[in-house]
Amino acid sequence: MLAGFTLGFRFRRQLGRLLRETPRDRSILALDPDRLKADGIRALALDFDGVLAHHGAPCPIPEAIDWLKHCEAVFGGGMIFILSNKPTEGRRQWFSKHFPAFRFISGVRKKPYPDGLVKTAELAGVPPPSILMVDDRLLTGCLAALVAGARPSYIRSPYYSFSNRPVAELFFMTLRKIERILLMVCR
Repeated sequence: MLAGFTLGFRFRRQLGRLLRETPRDRSILALDPDRLKADGIRALALDFDGVLAHHGAPCPIPEAIDWLKHCEAVFGGGMIFILSNKPTEGRRQWFSKHFPAFRFISGVRKKPYPDGLVKTAELAGVPPPSILMVDDRLLTGCLAALVAGARPSYIRSPYYSFSNRPVAELFFMTLRKIERILLMVCR
């Protein structure tokens, strides 16, 4: 948390701009893989919880699966990475069965440290500015992208399920709200 606040303060202007410029209803479905590639994106680093499914889900929701198939067709599976602070074995198994070329980034410090994106750049063989980090948290994945020199994409309308994980969802909704308030106060 200390790294998030320290680095967040250093990158507060960029995070504030990202917050202001991101539509409130943005989910991954608003990200067009063809357009991303045309804009110079060559690899994707995707958070899982909130981005591809609700917290604690074992696999992405159906709409996210369709979006992932489109991404795989555009970028190739070897250029898509799952960079989650909770890379469970069940999720690894699901991806190995349905998207075997996708790679999980592990063995690195958690976001907001840039290590996962540095490893993504090495494995993909591309420079960090051509990587898009897609995350629903400003002070974890989006901040890691800024620190690493990658491009952040903030998901302001994350997937959630109060019926499956009410305490976890409330906790993360509160964290997202606190992040936005801190960025408004610090700019």
